[in-house]
Amino acid sequence: MKKKTMNPIFFKNKTNLIAAVALLSFSGLSAQTFSDFSYKGNDKIYSDNPLKSDEFYSPILQGTYPDPSITKKGDDYYLVNSSFSMFPGVPIFTSKDLVNWKQVGHVLDRPSQLKVEKGGVSQGIYAPDIKYNKHNDTFYMITTQFAGGVGNMMVKTKDPAKGWSEVQKLNFDGIDPAIFFDDDGKAYIVHNDAPPQGTEQYNGHRVIKIWDYDLEKDQVVAGSDKIIVNGGVDLSQKPIWIEGPHIYKYKGKYYLMCAEGGTGGNHSEVIFMADSPKGPFVPAKNNPILTQRYFPRDRKEKVDWAGHADLVEGPNGQWYGVFLAIRPNVNNRVTKGRETFILPVDWSGTYPVFENGLVPMKPKLKLPQGVKNLTGQNGFFPNGNFTFNDKLTEKNLDYRWIAMRGPRENFISATKNGVKVTPFETNIKAVAPVSALFHRLQHEDFETSVTLDFKPKSNKELAGITCYQSEKFNYVFGITKKDKDFYIVLERTEKGESKLIASEKIGLSKNIKLQVVGDKDELSFNYALDGKNTKNLGGKVSADILSTDVAGGFTGSLIGLYSTLSNDIKP
Repeated sequence: MKKKTMNPIFFKNKTNLIAAVALLSFSGLSAQTFSDFSYKGNDKIYSDNPLKSDEFYSPILQGTYPDPSITKKGDDYYLVNSSFSMFPGVPIFTSKDLVNWKQVGHVLDRPSQLKVEKGGVSQGIYAPDIKYNKHNDTFYMITTQFAGGVGNMMVKTKDPAKGWSEVQKLNFDGIDPAIFFDDDGKAYIVHNDAPPQGTEQYNGHRVIKIWDYDLEKDQVVAGSDKIIVNGGVDLSQKPIWIEGPHIYKYKGKYYLMCAEGGTGGNHSEVIFMADSPKGPFVPAKNNPILTQRYFPRDRKEKVDWAGHADLVEGPNGQWYGVFLAIRPNVNNRVTKGRETFILPVDWSGTYPVFENGLVPMKPKLKLPQGVKNLTGQNGFFPNGNFTFNDKLTEKNLDYRWIAMRGPRENFISATKNGVKVTPFETNIKAVAPVSALFHRLQHEDFETSVTLDFKPKSNKELAGITCYQSEKFNYVFGITKKDKDFYIVLERTEKGESKLIASEKIGLSKNIKLQVVGDKDELSFNYALDGKNTKNLGGKVSADILSTDVAGGFTGSLIGLYSTLSNDIKP
C-alpha cells in the first residue's frame, strides 16, 4: 500500500496514532474493499408532485443539513450548515440562482480546526453563520464548537472554495453567534446567552447580546456587550430559546431576526427593527413571520419545526429566506433530520414576511424569473427522488462522504477496485473516531447497496453497513467470523444496549452485495452472494431508533460503510 505523508499534529492523538500505524502496515488484517455504492430515493411526496418546467423542490438540501446560513458576493451565493461531530465540518455550497447548488467542500476540514474526536454525535459544530465583508473582501464563518474546549470561534478566507484559516477563539459565552458588517465598515457580533445571573425567570429564558467586533484583532471588544432582546418578542408570555440571531440593514433600518420556541414543534422565526444596531429593537406586531406550529398534526405532506432562518437578496431584487424544517414519515418519525428549505420573502412592508411561511408548506416553488432547474445535472446537488451511484474508485471521494469525529483519510485509501478501509480498534458504539464512511439518509423510502470484498480472519473483524443515528442508536449489518465459518449478522442497538436480530452462516467464495431497503418506517436488510439474487436477513425491522424523537439529539440518520477490529456481535 502506498504510504501517506502524515501531519505531525496527527500523532498527538492516541487514536490517530493507532490509525496511522494501521494505515502504514496492516498485512495481518483482512482486505476489505467497498465498491459500487448505490443510493436511490422513492418518496411518495415527489411522485405525487412532479415538477413543471417552472418549478423546483424545497427542501433544497435533503437529509441532515440543519441551521442554514447564507451570504452573497456579487452573483455568487454561499450556504453553510451545522455538522456537529461529522468530519469534515460545516458543508459549504454555492449557487448563482438559489435553486441549483454545488458543494465546494467543507469549511472545517483539518484536525487543527475541528476538535470533535471525543464528542458525542450531537456535540461539535452548532449553527454556523457565514457572511461576506465587502470592506475587506473577506468571508467569515462564525460558530460554536462544543468540543475540545473551543467554544465560540471564527475562521475566514478570501475564497470559500480554497480553504479557511485556523480557528480564532472568541471571548464570550453563549451560542449561535452571527457577525454583521455595517455600511460604515464597523462589525458586530450577536448571539444567544443566558440572562444575567439571578434574573432568569423560567426554564428556556434566554437573551440576545451584541458586541463590537475588532476586525484587526479578530476579537470582540471587551466590555462592549449589551442585551438587545430579553426573553423574546413578549417576555410576559415566557418565550423560550430566543436564538439563531442575524442582523440586516435595509432602507436605513436595522432588523434583528431570531428563532424562538425551540427547535421542535413550537419553532418559529421572529423579527425586530431598530434605528441602531444596538437597539432598542421593536418586535413586529405580526410575529412570528415563519412557523408551522398552528396546523393539524395529521396534515398531508407535513412540514414541521420551521425556523432558524437567514435572509438574502436574490436574483432580480427578490428576497429569500433559508431555514430548517422537518418532514416526518408516516409514523411521525424524524429519520431524515432537519433539512434546508427556502421560501421567497416579501419585504414590501415595514417588516419582512416569508411568503406562505404561515400556511402548511408545499413541496414545490416557482423558479425565480429566468432560472432553469438543473438540480442533479452538471455537478449540481440533486433533490426530489434521485439516484446517486458511486463506484468508490476516485482518489478524491465525493464531498457527500463524511466520517465521524476524525478525517476519513485516516482509514481509507483509493484503489482501482473501490475504497479500501483500514479498520480502527473502535466500533460503532464508541465515542471516538470510527472507521466508517457515511452518506446522509435523504428519503423515507429508499434503496441503498454496496459490494463488499471481505473475508474476516477472526471474530473481532466485521465489515458491512450501519444505519446510524448515534453511537447509542444504530443498526449494524455485516460479515464476521465464528470459529472457521463466515456469518452475516444484523444487530440493533438502542440506548446503548445491543441485541442480535438475526445471523446466518454463509459461504464467501466471492464478493457479497449488501442492501438496505427503507419502506415508510421499516427497514429490510438483504444480501446477495452472487451479486443478483437477494436474500433477507431478520425480516422487516422498525426504523424507530433512527428518529430524533426516539434517539434524541440534533442529527438525522446516516448510512455508513463500516469496518472494525472490535466487533462484539456474536452469531
